[in-house]
Amino acid sequence: MSRRLSVLVLLFLISGQVTLAQKNDADRKSDPDSTGVVNSALLPSVAPLLLFDETDEKEEKKEKKKKARKNIWFGIKTQRGFTRRELRGQTYYEYFNYTDADRNPDPYIRDVYWFDSKDRSIKTSGYTKEEGYLLHGPYERIVNETVVESGMFYYGTKHKTWMLFDDKNILQDKNHYSEGWPRESRISYYNQASKSIEEIIPVQYSLEEGNYFYFHEDQQIAVTGEYKYGEKVGLWTEYWDTNNDKTIRKREIQYQEEPYTKNFRPYIRAEWDKDGNLIYRKGDLN
Repeated sequence: MSRRLSVLVLLFLISGQVTLAQKNDADRKSDPDSTGVVNSALLPSVAPLLLFDETDEKEEKKEKKKKARKNIWFGIKTQRGFTRRELRGQTYYEYFNYTDADRNPDPYIRDVYWFDSKDRSIKTSGYTKEEGYLLHGPYERIVNETVVESGMFYYGTKHKTWMLFDDKNILQDKNHYSEGWPRESRISYYNQASKSIEEIIPVQYSLEEGNYFYFHEDQQIAVTGEYKYGEKVGLWTEYWDTNNDKTIRKREIQYQEEPYTKNFRPYIRAEWDKDGNLIYRKGDLN
């Protein structure tokens, strides 16, 4: 075989491999179930450290004294912002602080509040640094000159004491948060001394509300899901324990999209083996 022919054959083989790789990539994109291996960056692999203690109230009093240090909250320089809208003859204002600090939101928290500067609105999902700013510091919602909600944000998550008022500014409810976690949340530990977390059940108003997490004993994520009004909703995912090497889905269970949906029965949507190979998917022919 001539040298030129050998080069042509080699180029042909390389081209075929590239085409095959591109096809495989396209297949994976068109079929997200083709592999149970997911991007580990999309999921936390180490359990959070939750410290619900009684020092928050003391810290809150100290924070109030810092108001003279204009727009500095929790040691971070912030900017003031507001939104205004009219609805059914009433005027709604939101006054808040926000930060451009380069910090990723806590991946465990469901509702991350951020200011979309393009359409001047506050949103709770879809945050990227390029699109807006995390709320950080005091917040007030006002309807027709009456404060109906007030609280504090910490890098986009509800923090410390939040209060709700009626249209006569009479206190109706009070809740306590710690960096996005409702203080009512129930946490169990494998090891209390080392704070090795086993399970986090988010609780608000005595009902499960928010993101649920269960962890393997090595603290790798084991189960994720969401509660609304005490009901499991959406897609719940179980993960294999890979000793924090990879994040591999084990099984997905589909629950109702909205709570209290009548005649809905949860079902297994898909399953994968320990290597991430798809072994079952609802609707596939065996």
